[in-house]
Amino acid sequence: MAGRLLRCHWMTSLLRTHTSRSLGANRRPLSHSAVTDEDSTPRRPEVGQTESMMDIGTRAIHSEEHDIFRTSIRRFFQEEILPNQDRWDAQRYVDREVWEKMGTAGFLGVAIPAEIGGVGGDFKTSLILYEEQGYANACGTAWGIHSDIVMPYIAEYGTPEQIEKFIPAMAAGTNIGAIAMTEPGAGSDLQGIKTYAKRDGDDFILNGSKVFISNGYVADTVIVVALTKIGEGRKAHGISLFLVEKGMPGFQKGRILEKIGQKSADATELFFEDVRLPASAIVGGEAMLDRGFYHLMHQLPRERLLLTAGVQCHAEFMFEITRDYVRKRKAFGKPLSNLQTIQHRLAELKTEICVSRAFTDRCIQLFHEDSLDSATASMGKYCCMLSESLLHSLV
Repeated sequence: MAGRLLRCHWMTSLLRTHTSRSLGANRRPLSHSAVTDEDSTPRRPEVGQTESMMDIGTRAIHSEEHDIFRTSIRRFFQEEILPNQDRWDAQRYVDREVWEKMGTAGFLGVAIPAEIGGVGGDFKTSLILYEEQGYANACGTAWGIHSDIVMPYIAEYGTPEQIEKFIPAMAAGTNIGAIAMTEPGAGSDLQGIKTYAKRDGDDFILNGSKVFISNGYVADTVIVVALTKIGEGRKAHGISLFLVEKGMPGFQKGRILEKIGQKSADATELFFEDVRLPASAIVGGEAMLDRGFYHLMHQLPRERLLLTAGVQCHAEFMFEITRDYVRKRKAFGKPLSNLQTIQHRLAELKTEICVSRAFTDRCIQLFHEDSLDSATASMGKYCCMLSESLLHSLV
C-alpha cells in the first residue's frame, strides 16, 4: 500500500513540501495570508476576502496539504477532463480510461482507509474533487457516487472478503461502482420500491428494475436496493443491499437516458430477471439481511454534503464568470460593472454565496468531527441550492 501512495502525484508533492513550498502557477498569491491570529499562526482568508472565490489557499477548514491536493486536481481537470468534455457530453458517458487515470493519480477512494485499499485521506480532501468539478464547470461526471457513496457502503458494512475484492479495484478505477435505488413507479421513495430478492435455498433470486441510475452504463458493480421481506409490515424493516456484478445472468443494462444537464454522467435503466445471488452478495453478508434501510439512512448526511459542496462551488464559479463578463462588456462606452444597479446585484449575490459558504464549511467540519446530523446536512443542501438559484436569475 505504501507503494500505491507514493505513486499518487499529489501525495508525492506533499512529501516534497519540506524542501519546496511552491504550489505552481495555478495558485494565486493571497494578500491576506500574512494576517495572523493571536498565537501568530497564519490565518487563511475566507473566499469573500480574496480576489477570486476560486483562489487556492483559502478557508479555515483547510490546510496546505489540502492546497496541494487541490492544485493537482485542478491541473488534472485542465489537462484530462476539459479537453474531452464536449465529446463525453455527446456520447453521454465518460471513457473508462479516465477512471483508471484518476485511480493512478490517487483521486478515487480518497477518504477510504489505506489499510483496506483506499488512499487514506480525510473527507475534506475527498470533497475537493467535487469542489473542483464545480470550479471547472465540468459537473457531468459521477466520481462522487463511486468514491463517496458506493465505496463507503462496502468499506463500512462489507465483509472482509467483499472489502478485499472490491475496494482496491475501485480505488484503482478498474471497477466502477453505482448504487441502484430509484424505480420507475416509486422514484427515490424507498418505502415504495418493488424490486425484490426471494430466498431460494442458500441463494436469493433478484427481480425488478431501476431507473435514472448514475454510472449505470459504465458500472462493473452495482449496489442494488431490494426487498427481502415481502408483504410483512413496514418495508423499511425488510430492505437489503446486494452487490450485483456486470455479466451476471439475468442482469441487463438499458439505454443511456437523455438529460437536460450533466450529460456525460450516464444515467441508465437496469433490469433484473431471476438474477441468482449467493448470500455472500449481501453487503455485509447474511448478518446484514434486512438491515439495508438503516445503512441508507446512516449515509444520508454524507450524500447530502457531497451535493452541497458541489453546488456551492458551482455558485462561486458562476459568480466569478459573471463578474468577469460585466467587467469586460461595455455599454455606452463604459463597462457594465460601472453601473450602480449591477454593483448592487453583484454585492447581493456575493453576500448570499459567502453566507452559504460559511454554513457549508461548518457542515464539512461537523462531518469531519463525526457530528453532522441529517437535518443540518439538509439545511446545507437547501442553503446552497438557494444561492445557486439566485445566480441563475442573473446568468
